[in-house]
Amino acid sequence: MPICAATCSCGEGRFSRMLQRLGIDVVGVDLTATLIHRARQLDPAGDYRIGNVEDLNFSDETFDLVVSYLTFINFPDIKRAVQEITRVLRPGGILLVANLNSFNTAGPPEGWTRDGEGQLRFFIDRYLEERAQWVSWKGVHVQNWHRPLSTYMSLLLDQGLELRHFSEPLPTGGDPQTAARYVRAPWFFIMEWQKP
Repeated sequence: MPICAATCSCGEGRFSRMLQRLGIDVVGVDLTATLIHRARQLDPAGDYRIGNVEDLNFSDETFDLVVSYLTFINFPDIKRAVQEITRVLRPGGILLVANLNSFNTAGPPEGWTRDGEGQLRFFIDRYLEERAQWVSWKGVHVQNWHRPLSTYMSLLLDQGLELRHFSEPLPTGGDPQTAARYVRAPWFFIMEWQKP
């Protein structure tokens, strides 16, 4: 039986297409019709659906794999999203999560600033306070949610999922100055959870 996967908030389908190349049957789900339209343009044979991760339109235990790449920060109701993801995973199924590090999301709007001596520092404040915040880059404006890492861990553990892997990878390649900042203030984390 082929592996069946869902990509949460799949955007224009980049990770769905990557999984397809590995021989995995994939359903990409995103709330934004424009992104689903683009995913379908880039991959006309792919399965892309407009949908809300907090209310997935799939039967229980549908998927062997659920991938959430930089999307946990987008869900207003993270508790409901984790419940839905767990519901659609088959026993033994895997949830892969890559998300912005909670230290990083506690930084905006100040983030990287210069102190009184001109040294570049990363400003973290109100780490334990969950909050929505607007961030912008390259003309794109999105609402992200800051949550402490303990929120994610507790919600996933409360669903009975078992942590198989956790890492905060070091940057590789790219601009050396940007990479040096990501070593000083972790950019993202990767987790693998399994449903018993």
